[in-house]
Amino acid sequence: MTNSEILRYSRHLLLPEIGIEGQEKLKAAKVLIVGAGGLGSPLALYLAAAGIGTIGLADFDTVEESNLQRQIIHGTGDVGKPKIVSAKESIGNINPFVNTVEHNTMLTGKNALDIIANYNIVADGTDNFQTRYLINDACILLGKLNVYGSVSQFKGQTSVFGAKNGPCYRCLYPSPPQPQGLVSSCLESGVMGVLPGIIGSMQAAEVIKIIVGNAKPLIGRMLCVDAWKMNFRELKLEKDTDCPMCGQNPSIRELADYEYSGLNKGDCVQLLP
Repeated sequence: MTNSEILRYSRHLLLPEIGIEGQEKLKAAKVLIVGAGGLGSPLALYLAAAGIGTIGLADFDTVEESNLQRQIIHGTGDVGKPKIVSAKESIGNINPFVNTVEHNTMLTGKNALDIIANYNIVADGTDNFQTRYLINDACILLGKLNVYGSVSQFKGQTSVFGAKNGPCYRCLYPSPPQPQGLVSSCLESGVMGVLPGIIGSMQAAEVIKIIVGNAKPLIGRMLCVDAWKMNFRELKLEKDTDCPMCGQNPSIRELADYEYSGLNKGDCVQLLP
């Protein structure tokens, strides 16, 4: 690291759990953030500030005025810009040492494996079932960890999927909900603006812990937050031996594209009760 980097990350270097060795791991890491919206905003900002060497951004949407209530990586002057362009500018302002890779495309069954293969960890900041299941399945097929988060109204949750002895997203939700529109989106039900910041920051913490090592990530555990009541609870998650993706006899062996389930906008997906 350069003298400038040592000064920038000095508060990390003071932590024996991170130190020089841990900071070097962060610098060498490559993290893909899928979605530059409510969850992706704090993810990108805090991972950039922490010194992640390469941050990939996958998003094909543009900034809308209604995004600004929660998607803090974008500003008023960014309305109409592609989100990954706005996000990359913000990342560069925070930390010029970060290499930002733009993937201005929808993640699909045709490109997900090729994109995700270039990264160590995937942070899921998506807002629709199609991409969420693609991320899960691609991470299992490639042996990558999937740092998950979701929010709705005042509630959110986060976990880490895809570890060897831990569950994947399909262990909780084997298939997308039916019928379409069964789960409401933020466009329909709303979301407290600060909530994605809370959950996205937790996702960023999990990414940092996984990279540095010797920590206790949320593998086999889900942290649930109710921001209105301001309470937290932890759920234990079990690996499903009959899971169609990561079970003992998986029936899913390749990626498939799923139809959107009425969640094209917003930041919400199904939450555990």
